[in-house]
Amino acid sequence: MNDAAALPSAPTLPPEAPLAMPTQSLRHKPPGMRRLPSAPRLMGLRRFLVIGSAIVLTAFGAREMYRVLAVNGPTPLAIFILAVFVLLFAWIALSCTSAIAGFVSVIGGGGKRLIQADGLPATRTALLMPSYNESPARIMAGLEAIDADLHRLGATQFFDIFILSDTTDPEIWIEEEAAYLALRARTNGAGRIFYRHRAKNTARKAGNIADWVTRFGGAYPQFLILDADSVMSAETLVRLVRAMESHPDVGLIQTLPIITGGTTLFARMQQFAGRVYGPVIAHGIAWWHGAEGNYWGHNALIRTVAFAEQAGLPELPGRKPFGGHIMSHDFVEAALIRRGGWAVHMLPGLVGSYEESPPSLIDLSIRDRRWCQGNLQHGAILPARGLHWVSRLHLLTGIGSYITAPLWLLFLLCGILIALQARFISPDYFPQAGKALFPSWPVIDPVRAMWVFAGTMGLLLLPKLLGIAAVLFRRETRRGCGGLFGLIGSLIVETIVAGLIAPVVMLTQSIDVVAILLGRDSGWHAQRRDDGVIPLRDVLRQYRNHTLLGLLLAAAAASVSISLALWMLPVVLGLALAVPLAVLTGRRSAGNACRRLGLLLTPEERAPPDVLARAVRLFKATSAVQPQDSLTQLQTQPELRAVHAAMLPPPRRPGIDPINLPLLVGSTKLAEAPAPAAAWSSLSPAEKMAVLSDRAALERAIEAAP
Repeated sequence: MNDAAALPSAPTLPPEAPLAMPTQSLRHKPPGMRRLPSAPRLMGLRRFLVIGSAIVLTAFGAREMYRVLAVNGPTPLAIFILAVFVLLFAWIALSCTSAIAGFVSVIGGGGKRLIQADGLPATRTALLMPSYNESPARIMAGLEAIDADLHRLGATQFFDIFILSDTTDPEIWIEEEAAYLALRARTNGAGRIFYRHRAKNTARKAGNIADWVTRFGGAYPQFLILDADSVMSAETLVRLVRAMESHPDVGLIQTLPIITGGTTLFARMQQFAGRVYGPVIAHGIAWWHGAEGNYWGHNALIRTVAFAEQAGLPELPGRKPFGGHIMSHDFVEAALIRRGGWAVHMLPGLVGSYEESPPSLIDLSIRDRRWCQGNLQHGAILPARGLHWVSRLHLLTGIGSYITAPLWLLFLLCGILIALQARFISPDYFPQAGKALFPSWPVIDPVRAMWVFAGTMGLLLLPKLLGIAAVLFRRETRRGCGGLFGLIGSLIVETIVAGLIAPVVMLTQSIDVVAILLGRDSGWHAQRRDDGVIPLRDVLRQYRNHTLLGLLLAAAAASVSISLALWMLPVVLGLALAVPLAVLTGRRSAGNACRRLGLLLTPEERAPPDVLARAVRLFKATSAVQPQDSLTQLQTQPELRAVHAAMLPPPRRPGIDPINLPLLVGSTKLAEAPAPAAAWSSLSPAEKMAVLSDRAALERAIEAAP
């Protein structure tokens, strides 16, 4: 690479500032947790009100369900169904009582306790953007919008940006580097916008962040983690930093990201639900979690020393999917930070934090499969010594969010089996060989069952109604969501479609749980963030079992009675129509139709904040340009070639390092090809990565190209 011999115009990384990050033990109890000055007052009373109310509701529901099932005395099957019902009802009751607390907090203007008066920070903060095979145009557009907003506020000197790439796709890797150089040039960001690509993405995202902490963390009192689709306003970033600077006991502050950018019907439903119901739910958990909050992996500010001292994750013993590196690391990191004596807060009242959502039901299921495995891993973290009981509750909640799916399925199937037994199996009316004076009828109390069902549905719907009520209290938000009639129409559409989708998600998650328990690893896949259109054959393959189960349940219910078939209709319809539901909700046309009708609107969609609108414009402008292949880009762009070469790892040491077979095969293919440039496309991704990672092999490939 003769014309690339010169060093790049500016370093891609700052001087290293190492910081130790020891691996934490789950078996040894650290020193006792100190009292936290930032903790809200009367936390014991708050938790008693929320959890105590949920216990009272659960006890009442259990009593009523017992009366439904045990009209003539309990049976083993009735006791089993009752136990499953109590677990599921407790889950719903706690969510409901927490939402009620959240509604009071929203109306009272809560969720802003730590926020300070306006002003600039006193320290430097690192904004970390981990990337794994993501669209470089999307990432750079979001970062450029954030940087421009910081410039508007006069705060760029207090924030450095790090793009931490774990990308394994060779074409995306070089495109990423080219997009980084273009971003640095457009923003005059040399010396404050940096890029690093890991040769081995050990421990996935958690390892990516840990690598930055151990190499550069000593230079930054705090850092903020972004996701590939994250955008945050300058005011929000500054307020987060000032809040942490003003409260020395705070180790992590989590914002409430608002979902934006949805175009498909599925994404717009999530966007509406997150914007309308989300604040009530977030305010509720913030109200009673206090300084023992949770962490969702991004759009959160973290004190570097707290993270380095306490969040070094151990490898779990055993084989995948339960052993190995911790996948859902964010919950665990929050628990360990709190165990180490640092406060973990959520500020749901701080606006200006945005993200996107999966565009389709299948994309959600792919992400859920990974999260399901990671959350089930938390079973090995629960016994860890020294965790706060609220932190253990977070871990249990993460596990329960997926375990409840097979429990609901089991509850449903047991109910069907009872109905079939009563319909087709002749009962033994006198089980004691004629000694009983009256027959033992296998019946339930249908009237009481109806009231239990109505009460359960009421608890499920109440958080949504509270979210609608909270929006109606604020004129700007109400208008942004389409006004009173727009809100009511959106609530009806979202509730109906979400109700049909719910049994589909239930069965999918149940299948995932079983697969994980059988030892099947989910792997690590990049998330789709744009169009939700998926080939029909893939949808059929994904949801054929759902359709079959829906038809079987419909036949079973109809064989018992028409009334049971009508009772089961929402579940049966959702499963039987899984394929058309997945297709319809993944289409932009359906989402656009709702928008034209004034449904599923959000304030950020009707009047986008400047930083969000800028990110969208930049993404549209940069994504319209189709990049050349990686080898051509390196051949025709000398600065890119120089930057790429400067960041490559040291060459292989003969006799010490193992032979790189993809490099050997890829180099041989290029050397023996009559046209190396044309042969480049025939290389496998692993061979391309190997050639691109080796200076000598890459130089030979470029020199051989015309």
